Amino acid sequence: MEGVYMQVGIPGLILIVLILLIIFGPKKLPELGQALGKTLKEFKNSTKELTEDDQKSSKKTIDHQ
Repeated sequence: MEGVYMQVGIPGLILIVLILLIIFGPKKLPELGQALGKTLKEFKNSTKELTEDDQKSSKKTIDHQ
């Protein structure tokens, strides 16, 4: 299965948005989008902190050798 990537084009995105509108309604959709945005931002910040910590610890290890 190498080399097989799932691609979602414009029609796929439109279908997803329509399904979300049907399930959650137009009033809840902005709230869900905002919550998703906050979640992604927090995840990005956490992974950035982890990679910075890894770089600092590997630099200390190299300095001590």
